[in-house]
Amino acid sequence: MTAADDKRCDGACGVAVVDKPAGITSFGVVAKMRRIYETRRVGHTGTLDPDATGVLVVLIGRAAKAAEYVTAGVKRYDAVMRLGMTTDTEDVTGEIVTSGEAVPPSGEVIAAAESFAGEYMQTPPMYSALKRGGEKLVDLARRGITVQREPRRVEIYSIKARPTGRADEYSLSVSCSAGTYIRTLCADIGSRLGCGGCMASLRRTETCGFGIADAHTIEEIVADPSSYLLPTETLFASLPQMRVAGANEKKIKNGAAVSVDCADGRVRLYDDGGFFALGEISSGGMRAVKFFRV
Repeated sequence: MTAADDKRCDGACGVAVVDKPAGITSFGVVAKMRRIYETRRVGHTGTLDPDATGVLVVLIGRAAKAAEYVTAGVKRYDAVMRLGMTTDTEDVTGEIVTSGEAVPPSGEVIAAAESFAGEYMQTPPMYSALKRGGEKLVDLARRGITVQREPRRVEIYSIKARPTGRADEYSLSVSCSAGTYIRTLCADIGSRLGCGGCMASLRRTETCGFGIADAHTIEEIVADPSSYLLPTETLFASLPQMRVAGANEKKIKNGAAVSVDCADGRVRLYDDGGFFALGEISSGGMRAVKFFRV
């Protein structure tokens, strides 16, 4: 299926992979994409802090309905960790809480950082978009309110630490599960070392199967919006395809299940017009769980 096929929904429809610059919020990028593609139906698959850069997957039109299905998976980041200080936001933009602690030798720092590989319980930061009672934690934090946060299990698939040439800073290359806060990882490494730590910079290099090579600047997208709009099905490129026709097609499109002899899991569903829905197979039955074209 081509991007043109995907646009048979109302207005622009598809995926824009943005290389987010520093100094703009993820919502700010969404607002720009709304103007560029002339639709209010725009979402994204994972917030980046205003000062962070890198891959932000923006969903346009009917593709916005895919958000709940594509936020999981491996995420990769390049970060710089600063040791010897802590802040209230766990990055260098926040108010300094402690400073001046001696930084251990590089071998000890690298070992401590790389010991975080695997699963660990991470407490989300107050300065985050998570909600408590319908209100974002960051909004509570800005009013001086701190609430209890339950630690969550995250997984660091791989982590490499290297000196930057500055005694108190180390570069980190991290591959991790969705929901991992790199700011908090830096703070936790600093805590384990006993000197404190925070994040100095962050660049996301992969999310939802898209890497930096797939991403484009906002300026590039403004100059030629249609060239950078990928078909919705690219979000599910790793899933097997299944074509439906005749009576099965009618049942699927009416929300009913059909019998199949396939392994359980999700699939991309196609009719004569191409990709139209995300399907799910369970115990020999298959039904559509999300339609992207009617």
